Amino acid sequence: MEKNRGKKKPFGVNTLLTHSGNDPHDYYGFINPPVVHASTVLFPDAQTMATRNQKYTYGTRGTPTSDALAQAIDALEGSAGTVLVPSGLAAVTVPLLAFLSAGDHALFVDSIYNPTRHFADTMLTRLGVEVEYYDPCLGAGIADLMRPNTKVVFTESPGSNTFEMQDIPAIVAKAHEAGAVVMMDNTWATPLYFRPLDHGVDISIHAATKYPSGHSDVLLGTVSANERCWKTLLDGHGALGMCVGPDDAYQILRGLRTMGVRLDAHQKSALAIARWLETQPGVTAVLHPALESHPGHAIWKRDFTGASGIFSIVLDGGDKKKAHAFLNALEIFGLGYSWGGYESLAVHVSLADRTVSKADYGGPVIRLQIGLEDTDDLIGDLQNGLAAATAAG
Repeated sequence: MEKNRGKKKPFGVNTLLTHSGNDPHDYYGFINPPVVHASTVLFPDAQTMATRNQKYTYGTRGTPTSDALAQAIDALEGSAGTVLVPSGLAAVTVPLLAFLSAGDHALFVDSIYNPTRHFADTMLTRLGVEVEYYDPCLGAGIADLMRPNTKVVFTESPGSNTFEMQDIPAIVAKAHEAGAVVMMDNTWATPLYFRPLDHGVDISIHAATKYPSGHSDVLLGTVSANERCWKTLLDGHGALGMCVGPDDAYQILRGLRTMGVRLDAHQKSALAIARWLETQPGVTAVLHPALESHPGHAIWKRDFTGASGIFSIVLDGGDKKKAHAFLNALEIFGLGYSWGGYESLAVHVSLADRTVSKADYGGPVIRLQIGLEDTDDLIGDLQNGLAAATAAG
């Protein structure tokens, strides 16, 4: 995207997605970058080898393939640098290990992705980090939880499964006043609909397994940092020996090219279905931040430019039996974890891990990933699920 330098009007997001990451003329005009399988890299002489004074030195430190993807993510995030890791969970754990030490205090939003909580409660605690959870609606009130040894504030907005919206700018302001680094799991929105670093966040985390892949067949994570935090992140990434396979990096880069049009389709279909579900008997609530009925809608409207294709519904009373009846009646929606692919998915979520933001939702919470199928077909499938749930009592 070098040709855009000096222009007043920046390229649109779909143009960035189409062209960012590599220059075809660096590779004889081929549109896609080479898939470089590498461990050993040769040096031209002993002095170069001793000083490592060349662009590539070893496979774990980057290749043209991984660089193409990292550069594309930087263009989307507005980041100083991006590291690639083998999964979305690794995208969470690597920066936490890079920035936390024994004796530090870390604050985690109570609505985080459960494997993030598991890592915090087990590995971080074992390594001597004090872990504390805070209510996702706390906002600037997080100042009351900050301590002299608070080094990281970990955010996720919307929250996993129940989609609480966090006031990220307010949290950032208070965390930075206390000298803490702010990290955000931004997988739901992607940098297309929310750019964390533009709102003061230091580290933006993304499970590229989801929308960048788009096809439910690749595991990969990205971690992007601002200038202040980039060196620490890069050093930690290198020390942990984290790297991704070239074929996986290539597949994610390929997926990025269509992520804009796919997300637009996910968003439109999900919002139409969410609005329909609000009118249906048997549904107590629809947890979708873009709905006016959502408690965090004002924050979403202020800070975000779009909504992705995942949200939850609350069935009208009942227990696991009712939830299972709903799920078992579905034909188009698959029963599976993860999301962001082309196919629709449904799962009965557990909120038993919450510690400071416990709430009685009045019935089972079902998370829906709206795929790229025809909206009317998905609505018909959900009608069958709701009928089965009602019959199960």
